[in-house]
Amino acid sequence: MSETTHDVGVVVTASPPPDEGLTAAQLAARYGLAVSGARPPLREYVRQLWGRRHFIMAFSRAKLASQYSQARLGQLWQVATPLLNAAVYFMIFGLLLNAGRGMSKEVYIPFLVTGVFVFTFTQSSVMTGVRAISGNLGLVRALHFPRASLPISFALQQLQQLLYSMLVLFVVVIGFGSYPDASWALIVPVLALQFCFNSGLALIFARAGAKTPDLAQLMPFVMRTWMYASGVMFSIPVFLADKPQWVANILQWNPAAIYMDLMRFALIEEYAAENLPAHVWAVAGGWAVVVALGGFVYFWQAEERYGRG
Repeated sequence: MSETTHDVGVVVTASPPPDEGLTAAQLAARYGLAVSGARPPLREYVRQLWGRRHFIMAFSRAKLASQYSQARLGQLWQVATPLLNAAVYFMIFGLLLNAGRGMSKEVYIPFLVTGVFVFTFTQSSVMTGVRAISGNLGLVRALHFPRASLPISFALQQLQQLLYSMLVLFVVVIGFGSYPDASWALIVPVLALQFCFNSGLALIFARAGAKTPDLAQLMPFVMRTWMYASGVMFSIPVFLADKPQWVANILQWNPAAIYMDLMRFALIEEYAAENLPAHVWAVAGGWAVVVALGGFVYFWQAEERYGRG
């Protein structure tokens, strides 16, 4: 306060408020405030995500348990769905179109079933990932947690579903004469690399789907095209033998084909190394690392925009 004395009286003037002239950022710093839902630094984000690992596991198990809860056969559809797809593809491609040329029936049927199961893992991870944010807005808006938990948990859900299906795949493979041997140990690194790749894809499409929900309607057509180009129902080298080598290389080096071929090499006794592209393990690892890390950073960059109308 300041006082000024005049002959008539005293005039009192108030001091300016202590916050006058400060910007919003300066006010926040002065009072220890932070933006709600602000994106943390990348290292801190990874730490927070690791702290939610139990939530990710529990959420993926709950989604898996509820997936077929309304169906009478329940969880049997986890195995029945890819098996029925394989049966349809065998009738159309194996019997009518002779897609198994160059392979005996004892090789082609495990080849086809393995391809369907492995590609379904990637396909389902993408399709659930694209709805990970847009389909869970209530959860995203109600609770504060690293949003990457959702697409990663959906990819983990699909891995668990594949592991259940693998039991049937083992029966099919053994039934057609390929018995367990040392090469079956390769199943573990193949699934680990594919899970990393699928998680990265789920993160990429989760961000894209959060901004453009209509993308979920387009993705079935994209995934179907990818399936036909990846050699699920036929051998790429055999079918493209009369085409330029670079065409076959591009199709064989696409990640879906890489992981399918590695799984076939691990499981099927007569599916030898000459069916694999050059440097296949390096390519498989490269796809997994680049897509997983790139997808994670790409998703993290939009962290504070998820669920904001």
